[in-house]
Amino acid sequence: MTESGGVNTEQFEKVRTGRGFFAALDQSGGSTPKALEEYGVGRDRYSTDDQMFDLVHAMRTRVITNAQFDGARILAAILFLQTMERTIEGVPSAQYLWETKRVVPFLKVDLGLAAEQDDVQLMKPITTLDDQLASANRHGIFGTKMRSVIKDANEAGIAAIVDQQFEYADRIRAAGLVPIIEPEVSISSPHKEQAETMLRDNIAKHVATLPADARVMIKITIPTQVGLYGELAADPRVLRVVALSGGYSRDEACALLARDRTLIASFSRALLEGLTEGQTDEEFSATLGHSIAEIYRASVDKQPA
Repeated sequence: MTESGGVNTEQFEKVRTGRGFFAALDQSGGSTPKALEEYGVGRDRYSTDDQMFDLVHAMRTRVITNAQFDGARILAAILFLQTMERTIEGVPSAQYLWETKRVVPFLKVDLGLAAEQDDVQLMKPITTLDDQLASANRHGIFGTKMRSVIKDANEAGIAAIVDQQFEYADRIRAAGLVPIIEPEVSISSPHKEQAETMLRDNIAKHVATLPADARVMIKITIPTQVGLYGELAADPRVLRVVALSGGYSRDEACALLARDRTLIASFSRALLEGLTEGQTDEEFSATLGHSIAEIYRASVDKQPA
């Protein structure tokens, strides 16, 4: 059975051909305090991890249940493990996303970054991967995401990152899920364009060895060279190439994204930019709607080449 045959066919086609973008709602333990602070929830509001995760789940619930957030413009949402294990309006989160919003659910499976070596940060060993994949299948998750970081154009470091990503991707595919590999190139890298070319070449080597029925996705920093991922995006084994905002403001990220026909957005911080707990429902909805509209346009209405 192919990966596409092992997953929901409607979800598969939506991810492969849909017009829209991905919402990355997967801030984990390390990034949650900053996300809450930008939302207007200070560290004085919680003293334990449980309290912190309660607050961030309330934030995510407010986003996901908003009328502006639906499958007409949002193809998929990437969830943190605790979000998957919780409910939205009394329904398991992944089930709510698909059945109520027609948004395809993905799960972040990495456990954070290791210390920097060879100008990169590999992922820490994903010791819980088998349990996470079993849980993801129970919850109706379509695919996974895992992130590592490239600081500079170091061939050995970049090769190690891509090797690690594809080793885990093989296990994820074997469990019937579609892996998103996310080797982020820092936008402050002193040799960003060179690092991106090295990364593209390493990914292409791995994709070339995959079986014809394999399916993977790639999530990358918006590359300096427009169309850098064009050939990979056209490979039938690459279901989609999506781009992270990477520290750019939403306006900057959207302007860069709109130039590249290869990419659609998979934004996190840029999607939530401007949303605060203290906004009225009307203000919150208007701000979220503006953000979604801008990211959608950049993903589907491309500037002339």
